[in-house]
Amino acid sequence: MSDSKSDCGDCTERRDAVTEAEVEALVRGICFKTGPPRTLGVEVEWLVHELRQPQLPVTPERLEAAYATLRNVPLRSPLTIEPGGQLELSSPPAASLMECVDIVSADLRTVRAVLAKDGLGLLGVGHDPWREPRRFLREPRYDAMEACLDRTGPAGRHMMCASASVQVCVDAGHEEPGVLGLEQRWWLAHQLGAVLVAAFANSPLVGRRPTGWRSTRQLHWTEIGAGRAGAPPPDGAPRAAWARHVLDSPVMCVRRDSGPWTVPEGLTFREWTRSHAPRPPTRADLDYHLTTLFPPVRPRGHLELRMIDAQPGDDGWIVPLAVTAALFDDPEAAEAAHQAVKPLAERAMNLPAPHNPLWRDAARHGLTDPELHEAAVTCFSAALQALPRLGATPAVVDAVAAYLDRHVARGRCPADDLLDSLCGADRRAAHGRKDIRT
Repeated sequence: MSDSKSDCGDCTERRDAVTEAEVEALVRGICFKTGPPRTLGVEVEWLVHELRQPQLPVTPERLEAAYATLRNVPLRSPLTIEPGGQLELSSPPAASLMECVDIVSADLRTVRAVLAKDGLGLLGVGHDPWREPRRFLREPRYDAMEACLDRTGPAGRHMMCASASVQVCVDAGHEEPGVLGLEQRWWLAHQLGAVLVAAFANSPLVGRRPTGWRSTRQLHWTEIGAGRAGAPPPDGAPRAAWARHVLDSPVMCVRRDSGPWTVPEGLTFREWTRSHAPRPPTRADLDYHLTTLFPPVRPRGHLELRMIDAQPGDDGWIVPLAVTAALFDDPEAAEAAHQAVKPLAERAMNLPAPHNPLWRDAARHGLTDPELHEAAVTCFSAALQALPRLGATPAVVDAVAAYLDRHVARGRCPADDLLDSLCGADRRAAHGRKDIRT
């Protein structure tokens, strides 16, 4: 959720209201910046837990003390704190896959060392498997967000305070058609996105119990509503489709210089530009509105792929980063991925992601779904062949190969490992109770 979190301050820009036509032109210009794919980025979110007893909640006081220390530690990746106290590192744009991996790996080593001194660690999982959502940050933005999302049920609080992800950022691509062109990359991101959901699903538990979904995190995103977490159908021109979506999406809040922010109900940005109530919207309001939309593929000049659950292990995040980079930036792998996901598009029924049958099946069933499994095997195999061409080190290539062998080839995802561990714990507990009775 690496978004602008600053308050509005003086909001002096409010004097310059924007019209509906100006909003459409601005969105077309700022959200898609085309050119040869050259840079890559990743945003990694983590739950923070007690090293000795991960199931126990960390007190807000301990979190605040640890984060106060981290704010004084030099890092190359900006560090932000999410509403529930999750920690996020956002890499600077990197010129290569290995530059991105090296920067974030070094920063994570530093962060882990600082946290370990306070008895804390990082947990890579898409949703907290033990604790209920609890908000750590108390700011006008998050007060307004919570009030807005509560209207659709409890999923918003789970998304804000108990979820974590790996978000991969790729360039928007060429203006011209082709496998590295904007329109094809936009389409590929939405079809391949379901494969990435299934292959990296890692959130099957809430409150220590299975939810019936491999990616409960993805389920919660769908439950907060299509206007907030949905996307336009990926066919056609991305700029026009996204501009319409931005204008027709509900406004989360109207910021104020002081006091709580207004949380209107049902007011779209298009209606706001026409009504000028409760006050005229400005360019600053548009910029802020863009940060309150959470589609699975968010255009921010580049394309931000937001559908991947946080991964287990210190370096688990590297595999989705490497696979995604290969499938977007290597022409041969991109073509293989395009062909592999073409049959899946029919199941999406031209409905917006993630609110279509394909994405829901990916979140619920993971790679036990035969079509998703077949597409994932093809895509991961193509990525594996492409990684040396992208300059990946043998260690990164080996990590992707191991993931392909252990999970993808077998129709499994990390969620299946968590469920297996739970079943094993249940069996051990039952065996222990039997021993006591005898």
